[in-house]
Amino acid sequence: MLISDAFAQAATSTQSDASLISLLPMVGILIIFYFLLIRPQSKRAKEHKLMVEALQRGDEVITNGGLLGLIVNVSESYVIVEVAPGIEVTVLKTSVQTLLPKGSLKSIEPSKGGKTQKTKTAKTATASENSKTEESSEAATSKDDEAEKTGEKK
Repeated sequence: MLISDAFAQAATSTQSDASLISLLPMVGILIIFYFLLIRPQSKRAKEHKLMVEALQRGDEVITNGGLLGLIVNVSESYVIVEVAPGIEVTVLKTSVQTLLPKGSLKSIEPSKGGKTQKTKTAKTATASENSKTEESSEAATSKDDEAEKTGEKK
């Protein structure tokens, strides 16, 4: 035989070492994915589940749809949320996104008596446009009067 048995065995062991080294980056990527993606996501899911189970009457919440409200009633899988005085919405417990600290809704409510700045500027802009229109119509009338006078002189 041309190749000895000892030399053939040594060649196979270097190939297995090379295949293990080529798998090392893949294992590293899996570990990174676990610590950066999978573990935090499962941790957040557990926290959300505990928060949903602990919901009770009087809690202030934000739903996934963006509604802010006060929980009026809690059942097994639904909650009734009051979004405005006299307006109640029934939502799934799992659609409650955030539990707000007590008193948060009162600090968020806009003032009832005041008007927004946009409304004031829109009224001001409309008034200025009306005055400009009146001025331009007066100027056109005066030009017509002048044209009539010059026409009468000729």
